[in-house]
Amino acid sequence: MPIRYSFPAMRILDTHLHLIYPDRFSYPWLARAPAINRPWSGDDYFAEALALGISSALHMEVDVAEPDMLAETRFVLGLPHIAGAIAACRPEHPGFAAQLETLPALPGVKGLRRILHEAPDALSQTALFAENIRRLAAHDLSFDLCLRADQLSLGATLADKAPDVTFILDHCGNPDISGSGLDPWRAALKNIASRPNVVGKVSGIVNHCAPGWTAETLRPYVEHVIESFGWDRVVWGSDHPVATTTGGTLADWVGATRAITAGASETERARLFHANAERYYRV
Repeated sequence: MPIRYSFPAMRILDTHLHLIYPDRFSYPWLARAPAINRPWSGDDYFAEALALGISSALHMEVDVAEPDMLAETRFVLGLPHIAGAIAACRPEHPGFAAQLETLPALPGVKGLRRILHEAPDALSQTALFAENIRRLAAHDLSFDLCLRADQLSLGATLADKAPDVTFILDHCGNPDISGSGLDPWRAALKNIASRPNVVGKVSGIVNHCAPGWTAETLRPYVEHVIESFGWDRVVWGSDHPVATTTGGTLADWVGATRAITAGASETERARLFHANAERYYRV
């Protein structure tokens, strides 16, 4: 099991919380994820999170079936300690403009996401997709990029096509820690970080580790993200409960990231753990 770490608490805004309510919504992909194929409620999460210094969270869409997307967003925005939502969307659809008129009218919608790491590469590279993403700027909405490490160039291209939109790269760009390791992810991450409208999210990398990971397993990846983006363009997320699938807990991930950043200044750590998120997601 991962080592437990103990450090002075720093207030945390979790920018990547998944809540699962199978009695309300359909999650087709969960059939392929038996380890987390059960209810994960906000009450259960915050019973653990508040004691770790996580005072609030942004709900990240959980790739529900398309008919449930709007209902999921409306529901989670009414839950305690939820500071906002990153809602599901389909920018590849011609009707996206109409969807975009509905979502910003919901108080608490801070950004949008369309899962891309399991989609064909071509999906995000069409003229229609880029045109629709550019529409987000007028609504002051960000777009979370969920890409595999080998797809990071696709995110860089999309960021170039929509320079007025803030993109937030989920899960450190998903490095294959237990496989190929630092390279070629390291250069691809540096490349997408060179776009000034892209922000790095320190989240989700424990999913790519073998069981028994520690802070030292994660350190070179987290430090490279922070070095590449700078302290002003990084945010923190739990990716709960997906992050529990390799044997760690929420407490393990919080402790590990605190250990990795222990040598930083209080101001720098505050930027990572809450201040930047409040700015980029307008919380």
